[in-house]
Amino acid sequence: MRRRGAEGCRGTSPGCLPLTGLCAVQGCLSVFQRGRSAPGLNSLRPFDARIQPPANAVSLQGMAQAGGVPSPGAAPDQSYVFKLVLLGSGSVGKSSLALRYVKNDFKSILPTVGCAFFTKVVDLGAVSLKFEIWDTAGQEKYHSICHLYFRGANAAVLVYDITRKDSFFKAQQWLKDLERECPPGEVVVMLVGNKTDLGEQREVTLQEGKEFAESKRLLFMEASAKLNQQVTEVFSAVAWELLRREERKEGRPQRGDAGLALSGAPAGPARCCAR
Repeated sequence: MRRRGAEGCRGTSPGCLPLTGLCAVQGCLSVFQRGRSAPGLNSLRPFDARIQPPANAVSLQGMAQAGGVPSPGAAPDQSYVFKLVLLGSGSVGKSSLALRYVKNDFKSILPTVGCAFFTKVVDLGAVSLKFEIWDTAGQEKYHSICHLYFRGANAAVLVYDITRKDSFFKAQQWLKDLERECPPGEVVVMLVGNKTDLGEQREVTLQEGKEFAESKRLLFMEASAKLNQQVTEVFSAVAWELLRREERKEGRPQRGDAGLALSGAPAGPARCCAR
């Protein structure tokens, strides 16, 4: 399996070492382990891109139930590992999108503290792709440390809540923060307007989201983690764009994305920040 993390964003700030499905920062545990003791917490070391996240961060059984593990005996010709960070204000649904994508589950959860960690294996036919998903805290008090997780990122999913205009403006600031650590074009960025199930409370129009994404050359979709609408499509579009970039680097013929259609756009190649 070919790790591509070192070839993504090359920020200079250290991150943290993931521990069995959680990430601890300055003694803070992820939402999934809040209130429990964490053996070995005092032995945390600075993040090293060479360190592989734990295999049991998300169980293979859980991923199989989500349809993310290739069928037995289907050996892909190539495999890649990509680091993906989830960015956005608090309560926009970043953790809900990740949980829905990885485990096909939805539940009310408390705000993430520090960051949470997920993995997901994606079968793209002859290619196997593994996402290492870093779900960052969106609360303002953690904003100053979130850049720690940008190092080595290959992709970012930038989330806002369509019922909160302020979260849309904050997403634009998150993008600036990302670009300070990762030069534009090095990271695949997907802008996601979440909570389409609350359309009657919408404050951000579909057109506003599309226009901002086009101005910054980002991928764009709207989704609902609650209703499981367009969630898989969000991450699939990112996966296909990452794969196309790898094929360009290796000088191989580029494949399409099986006619994947973005929200409000015709089927065909997704818009992207790559030039």
